Parts: sequence; C-alpha cells; structure tokens
Amino acid sequence: MTDATILFRDALQAVYGPLDWLPEPDGTIHRFHVPGDKAGSSNGWYTLFTDGIASGAFGSWKAGGASTWCSREPVDAREAAQIRERVDLSRRQREAEQHRRQQQATEKANHWWSNTRRASPDHPYLVAKAVRPYGLRQRGADLLIPLYLDGRLVNLQRIGQEGDKRFLFGGRIKGTYSPLGIIEPGSVLCICEGWATAASLHQHGGYVVAAAMNAGNLIPAAMALRARYPGQPIVIAGDDDRLTDGNPGRAAANAAAAAVGGQVAFPEWPEGAPEHLTDFNDLANWKLAHVQA
Repeated sequence: MTDATILFRDALQAVYGPLDWLPEPDGTIHRFHVPGDKAGSSNGWYTLFTDGIASGAFGSWKAGGASTWCSREPVDAREAAQIRERVDLSRRQREAEQHRRQQQATEKANHWWSNTRRASPDHPYLVAKAVRPYGLRQRGADLLIPLYLDGRLVNLQRIGQEGDKRFLFGGRIKGTYSPLGIIEPGSVLCICEGWATAASLHQHGGYVVAAAMNAGNLIPAAMALRARYPGQPIVIAGDDDRLTDGNPGRAAANAAAAAVGGQVAFPEWPEGAPEHLTDFNDLANWKLAHVQA
C-alpha cells in the first residue's frame, strides 16, 4: 500500500462515497461497485499508475464521463508527456472495454430475441397500460423491448410484471430506439420517451413512433433517426412532468425538437385530469376510464 494508492482512493471516495477496498496500481482497467447503484452491479471503473508520477482516471459506465487524477503537478515536459500518454491509454482501454461489453449485450439480445415467444397480450404490464404487444417478445415473466441502432438490434429492455425496467448489462442505450410502425416517405415520425407511450400513440393515433426509452436519450435517438431519415417530418411527443421541478420531460422534448428541426407536442389535459398524469399513455387511459365512467 502506497500513499498514492490511498490518495487515489480518497479522490474516488470524494465522488462516489466510502469504499472499503484499495485500488490496484497496475495501469489496467478495473471495475467496482458504485455505492447507491443496484446490488451486484459494477458500473464504476478506474485505472491507476504509480510508477514515475502517480496518476489515474476513473468514472462510471452508468453515469458517463471520466475524471483524471494526479498526485502532483508535473515538474517538467517529460512528466507532462507521461501524464498525457496515460490519459490517452486510459481512454483507449475504456473504449475497448465499453465496446466489448456492448458487443456481448448485442449477442445476448439477438439470441434472446430469436429464441423467445411472442408476448402475451395478458401480460400485467400491457394490461395496466392498456396497450397491445405490437410484436414484443417475452422471456419468462419479462417483456422484451427491442432497441435498434442503424437498423441493428443492439439491446433489450426487460419489463417485469410489476413494471420494473432493466436494460441488458453493458448494452448500448445512447442513440438507440424501439420503433412501432413502418416509416413511409413524408409521413410524420413521432419520438417519445417510454415504450407504453409509443404504443398508445400508435394504437390510438395511428402514428409511426420511436421510443427513446428515457428523457436523457431523446436527443441522441432523435439525432440518430434524423441522420437515418433526413427528410422525415419529426414530432417529439414529450412527457409533461408537471409535479417535478423544472419539468424535465418538457425540457428534454423541447431540446430534442430544436436539435433535429422538429416540432413538439404534449398531452392536452382535460379539466379534472389529475396532475400526477404525465404522458400520452396516461392521457389515453384517463380518457378511457373517464368516458366509461
């Protein structure tokens, strides 16, 4: 154990909280559990060098981004060059590891998709959301939602009977989307957050829809679709997070529409609709219940 190892752990702990282990100073990528993440996950990564001037880098696969660390300022051009080389090596290692994880998830996604049955219309999540399966598949009790990038299946979102959602470990999310319907030249393409919202728009409005799966992926998914369909009219069908500070659903939808030169639409809430409703699936189901009542 060296002073540099302890100082590097201190830097990690300043970002992620208490850690009950010491980093390995061997200059290779190591994974670790980030406090607060799901039990058993290893979303954190780091690399540490202690020969010469001690330096390293670390980050989270889940949160994204990377931080660099150095035990002291370089005193000459040689040490500065060494730091730059290590930062570059860390980046290459990280990219290689990410590519390996994504490739494994792609292979698993395609295997599962090819070897599972069509989803039951009676799956509790579909019943709760009042939508049809639209070609989804089912593995045990989990619905499988396909995520595509440039026309290739690269990941799956699993939805359990209680609505809990998980992506495949290490799978690509940024820029991916789950489509409903066939895109025709000149037809409007709607892009929204969740799959159930997409299914409601397709089911009740006949729209061709792509689900980005979350607000953070609206811009990357919209830009990927714009690049794939450059002349397509795009409408971002945003969530209206009225009870959340800053209304992140509206903010993300407006930003995505601006990024791809598209239009934006939000649910128009009827009088009496409760404020906890946020998306087009909520609106469709509230209208259905209201009319039936």
